Amino acid sequence: MLKLILLAALMALANLAQSADTPAAAPVDAELQRARALISQKNWPAAVVVLEPYVVTKPKSADGFNLLGYSYRNLKRLDEALVAYKTALSLDPDHRGAHEYIGMAYIQLGQMDKARQHLSALDKLCRFSCEEYRDLKKAIETAVK
Repeated sequence: MLKLILLAALMALANLAQSADTPAAAPVDAELQRARALISQKNWPAAVVVLEPYVVTKPKSADGFNLLGYSYRNLKRLDEALVAYKTALSLDPDHRGAHEYIGMAYIQLGQMDKARQHLSALDKLCRFSCEEYRDLKKAIETAVK
């Protein structure tokens, strides 16, 4: 019986030590989740309605600005998309999604040199390639043909 109590106490201490070393999971951001759901449904106007106030209340959210830019770009509001992507990149210069999407916007604008700059940035960020790099590279190759 004493062995069982000691074993239980040791297990409890081990769990306590492990939880102290493990960072708490980031809280789920319901608004960002809602915006992503609308984007997956290609409901760009509704996503913008969620994301515009979101970035006002969370002005340091690179993900929020990136998704807002993505939604604007799909609404053909390219000037606003560029502003949102640039804001995302100023908050997180290594944001792979923002590099990919701003590159796509530059392709739409016919500014291939700027698209290639973001492809180069992705090449440096993605050690062994990544989806963002491959997608932007393919889009550039397709646009050049």
